[in-house]
Amino acid sequence: MKKILLLSGFLFAADTAEAAFRCGSWLITKGDHETEVLQKCGEPQYMEERIGYRGNRLRHPRGSLEIEEFEQVIIHEWIYNFGPRRLQQRLLFENGILKEINDLEHGY
Repeated sequence: MKKILLLSGFLFAADTAEAAFRCGSWLITKGDHETEVLQKCGEPQYMEERIGYRGNRLRHPRGSLEIEEFEQVIIHEWIYNFGPRRLQQRLLFENGILKEINDLEHGY
């Protein structure tokens, strides 16, 4: 039983580590808005904007009906470099909302 609780604790810690990072005394988490992150962390070292598409294609098994629904998504990729003692952070925003946080190599 202790092993199961310990393992679930590690899984929880790993999940939260990927979903948040510290910027000074602030905690940045998935779901934060771009303006919030800018206020808390300042300008990132790297910024890129691109357009993506998300959608579904529904087909009737006999081919009599086909529906395609696609929406345009504005994707911003930011990289923060906090120096050689911390990992760089890569943030992906979709339509202004933080969707993904990735650890990169140590900063410089």
